[in-house]
Amino acid sequence: MTITVTNPEGKKYISLVEDRAFMSAIQGLYAFTVDNNADCDMAYDWVCDQAECHSFVCDGPAWDMFYDTWESALS
Repeated sequence: MTITVTNPEGKKYISLVEDRAFMSAIQGLYAFTVDNNADCDMAYDWVCDQAECHSFVCDGPAWDMFYDTWESALS
Protein backbone atom coordinates (compact mmCIF):
# COMPACT_ATOMS: atom_id res chain seq x y z
CA MET A 1 0.00 0.00 0.00
CA THR A 2 1.40 3.38 -1.00
CA ILE A 3 0.59 6.27 1.31
CA THR A 4 -0.42 9.45 -0.49
CA VAL A 5 -0.88 12.90 0.99
CA THR A 6 -3.02 15.76 -0.28
CA ASN A 7 -1.51 19.18 0.40
CA PRO A 8 -3.59 22.32 1.10
CA GLU A 9 -3.65 23.14 -2.63
CA GLY A 10 -5.26 19.77 -3.35
CA LYS A 11 -2.19 18.19 -4.98
CA LYS A 12 -1.51 14.55 -4.15
CA TYR A 13 1.96 13.15 -3.64
CA ILE A 14 3.56 10.04 -2.18
CA SER A 15 4.46 10.36 1.50
CA LEU A 16 8.10 10.31 2.56
CA VAL A 17 7.33 7.21 4.62
CA GLU A 18 7.76 5.45 1.26
CA ASP A 19 11.27 6.93 0.85
CA ARG A 20 14.24 4.76 1.85
CA ALA A 21 16.43 7.70 2.95
CA PHE A 22 13.66 9.14 5.12
CA MET A 23 13.01 5.79 6.78
CA SER A 24 16.72 5.35 7.42
CA ALA A 25 16.81 8.76 9.10
CA ILE A 26 13.79 7.84 11.25
CA GLN A 27 15.56 4.63 12.28
CA GLY A 28 18.54 6.68 13.50
CA LEU A 29 16.46 9.46 15.06
CA TYR A 30 16.02 7.86 18.49
CA ALA A 31 19.77 7.45 19.01
CA PHE A 32 20.49 10.92 17.59
CA THR A 33 17.97 12.51 19.96
CA VAL A 34 19.27 10.67 23.03
CA ASP A 35 22.96 11.20 22.19
CA ASN A 36 22.54 14.92 21.45
CA ASN A 37 19.66 15.81 23.77
CA ALA A 38 18.04 17.13 20.58
CA ASP A 39 15.03 19.40 20.78
CA CYS A 40 12.32 19.07 18.14
CA ASP A 41 13.87 21.66 15.79
CA MET A 42 17.32 20.09 15.96
CA ALA A 43 15.89 16.61 15.38
CA TYR A 44 13.76 17.86 12.48
CA ASP A 45 16.75 19.55 10.82
CA TRP A 46 18.81 16.37 11.28
CA VAL A 47 16.15 14.21 9.63
CA CYS A 48 15.85 16.66 6.71
CA ASP A 49 19.63 16.60 6.30
CA GLN A 50 19.85 12.81 6.46
CA ALA A 51 16.89 12.28 4.12
CA GLU A 52 17.99 15.10 1.79
CA CYS A 53 14.57 16.72 1.86
CA HIS A 54 13.61 20.34 2.48
CA SER A 55 10.55 19.76 4.62
CA PHE A 56 8.00 17.17 5.66
CA VAL A 57 5.78 19.25 7.95
CA CYS A 58 2.80 18.99 5.56
CA ASP A 59 3.30 15.24 5.10
CA GLY A 60 1.05 13.98 7.89
CA PRO A 61 2.22 10.34 8.01
CA ALA A 62 5.91 11.36 7.87
CA TRP A 63 5.44 14.07 10.49
CA ASP A 64 3.59 11.69 12.83
CA MET A 65 6.32 9.06 12.46
CA PHE A 66 9.01 11.68 13.15
CA TYR A 67 7.25 13.20 16.15
CA ASP A 68 6.36 9.85 17.74
CA THR A 69 9.96 8.67 17.41
CA TRP A 70 11.40 11.94 18.72
CA GLU A 71 8.95 12.07 21.62
CA SER A 72 9.67 8.46 22.63
CA ALA A 73 13.38 9.32 22.89
CA LEU A 74 12.61 11.97 25.49
CA SER A 75 11.15 9.56 28.03
